[in-house]
Amino acid sequence: MSVALRRDAGLISRYRWLLVLAFAAAGFARPLGAAPAPPLQPWIDATYEGGTLKVPPGVYSGPVSITRSIVVDGLGKVTVDGGGKGTVVAVRAGGVTLRGLHITNSGGSHDALDSGLLIEKGDGNLIENNVIDDVIFGITLQQANDNRIAGNRVRSRPHEIADRGDGIRLWYSVGNRIEGNDIATIRDITVTNSPRNRFIGNKVSDSRRAMNLLFSHRTLIEGNSFTHNATGITSLNSEGVVIRDNRIMHAMDASGAGIALKESSAALIHRNEIIHCAVGVLADSPLHPINRIALIDNRIAHNITGISFYGERGGHLVLGNRFEHNLWQALVGESGSVDGNEWRGNYWDDYEGFDRDQDGVGDTPYEIWAYADRIWMETPMAKFFRSTPMLELLDFLERLAPFSLPRPILRDEIPQAHSGQRQSLPSMR
Repeated sequence: MSVALRRDAGLISRYRWLLVLAFAAAGFARPLGAAPAPPLQPWIDATYEGGTLKVPPGVYSGPVSITRSIVVDGLGKVTVDGGGKGTVVAVRAGGVTLRGLHITNSGGSHDALDSGLLIEKGDGNLIENNVIDDVIFGITLQQANDNRIAGNRVRSRPHEIADRGDGIRLWYSVGNRIEGNDIATIRDITVTNSPRNRFIGNKVSDSRRAMNLLFSHRTLIEGNSFTHNATGITSLNSEGVVIRDNRIMHAMDASGAGIALKESSAALIHRNEIIHCAVGVLADSPLHPINRIALIDNRIAHNITGISFYGERGGHLVLGNRFEHNLWQALVGESGSVDGNEWRGNYWDDYEGFDRDQDGVGDTPYEIWAYADRIWMETPMAKFFRSTPMLELLDFLERLAPFSLPRPILRDEIPQAHSGQRQSLPSMR
């Protein structure tokens, strides 16, 4: 090798790091075995408050901390790699916009809440059109208010379902708008001590609980699609929750439900489609008789059990819903008597009455009575034998000549007739 070639090789080796930076800035991929990706933090630090950073395409290393109001726009061509340690991007300021980034490879600690993106004590931020994957927790909000999380794609690591992290996690965070996100293979979306948040138009699939509310009053869940999750929506100790215009399908876990309410009063479940779930709607009684749980204009179809109420005080309004092709339309606990709940104007596909005056309302009430079904209602282990030929035969004999007085489950005084047309509810006065 000539002296000139040896000199050039030495220069290349000496300035190899600068060459890697130049290639990254120019949009070239790093060659195999090259130096680690350059850090993104210097670019963040060099951006003045209120400024916009359009990072050159390429792969950058984390972690990243943002402590002032800036805009970071990756244009869909920038990857931030956390290197498998801690949280990848942390926002601890207000008025920050993160857009068009691929955030990946967080740490693996559940205790430390290792996340793709953490917003902590930051208000009014915009997080949109990012891809977050290969992380434990996707997006975590802690004491963060009035943020908008929109159009992001979030995936946890493909661990067993209980070992994943939350796709979105809110803790003591108020007034946030979570909309239009595509979330899958996570554990839950968890909302804890976080009232008045809105979840609109999201898709959540292949997870444990699509939505898990705890002490999160007046939450709005509207226009979402929750499919193939163990449970759709769970609300615990949350008052005034509105669940509207959602599609909840294929929640067939043995203990799962499309919608499950526990100690959550004054809830409105309106115009949802709840299809092919173990239980369509599972709810106990509201804590106060005034704060009733209302189910209005929902389609509850192809479930094992359409509705299951197990509280002692009743307190449910079931108005104008469609019950179609459920194995068992409704169950009501022993103490939650017919008089404790109100059923009016629902469509029941197994209604056997007539509509001789053609007013769209059945001439006789729709009723469900428990005959042999009391065996598995009162002895949970006997549920295994539900719908078996032996119990079906026993139920048939019970209806012909009851061995004991059957128990009423529900009575709908004005059921919709089988005209196929949805009728307006008569006046409740």
